[in-house]
Amino acid sequence: MTTLTILTSPGRVRPASFERLSRDAEVRWTEAEGLAESLRGADALLLWDFFSPALRGAMGAADSLRWVHAASAGVDSLRFPALVEHGAVVTNAHGIFDQAIAEYVLHTVLMFAKHAPESLELQRRHEWERRELEQIRGTRALVVGTGGIGRRIAQLLGAVGIEVAGAASSARDGDADFSAIHDSARLTEHLGDVDWLVNAAPLTEATTGLFDAEVFAALPARARFISIGRGRSTRTDDLVHALRTGEIAGAGLDVVDPEPLPPGHPLWDLPGVVLTAHLSGDTEGWTDRLAEQFLDHWDRWIAGEAFPQTVDLRAGYVPSR
Repeated sequence: MTTLTILTSPGRVRPASFERLSRDAEVRWTEAEGLAESLRGADALLLWDFFSPALRGAMGAADSLRWVHAASAGVDSLRFPALVEHGAVVTNAHGIFDQAIAEYVLHTVLMFAKHAPESLELQRRHEWERRELEQIRGTRALVVGTGGIGRRIAQLLGAVGIEVAGAASSARDGDADFSAIHDSARLTEHLGDVDWLVNAAPLTEATTGLFDAEVFAALPARARFISIGRGRSTRTDDLVHALRTGEIAGAGLDVVDPEPLPPGHPLWDLPGVVLTAHLSGDTEGWTDRLAEQFLDHWDRWIAGEAFPQTVDLRAGYVPSR
């Protein structure tokens, strides 16, 4: 019989739908401290606690592991040599968060353009003040990261009249959702007329620290930076400097480095900053959708069928079709 190990965390809900897994497998639930022991002889591993780094230290016990599923979109925590070289098939929550995160980005664009933070502050002070807002139709966005999440962002921004270009590991034309896709290694060459710079990139060697002083200096002063990728893709001190000096007009940040952001950090209070706690994908029912996706993968696994998509750990993402 197949053995499935599920890594969870204290207090994390065990979906009732998972009960049927025991029909096809020995199921071992474990928390981080017991992962190594639970991995011995296990064929498959579900990282239900998708923030845990415990697998790195437990890989030595993975003597039978053939499949790892991470219940997250990002797989940067899995790109360590022991797993990359292991050969186990890796899948992730590809597609689950696309719509929710794209809505979050559109919401952030509208917050800035319609001056929502200022309006809320005026309301708090009971001040009636008329002023001009911004129109987003005809503005330009550059989305760095053209996978499922980046593509859905482009579709929603395009639907409200924003011209959307992309940036990825290689340049190409003729894309249905992007006016052009630029080489992210030459990002600064394409920022001179950008109103909305969106970080939707996976965290890889190439994207770590990608959004730095040079990038922010290349943007027009009216530009806003929106980050929903990974915090470490942005050099935080460079972003703080760009905001303080007016190099850019604002930043909408769902991810930061360090995370969680410590009390007293300048990003909490800088004008033009909107912060949320890494929640852009967490819409109602999101854990149910993660469970449904895993069960679909599980049924394919038991039937010996191919997965809809797999992760290229060396690249750090699910390759585009």
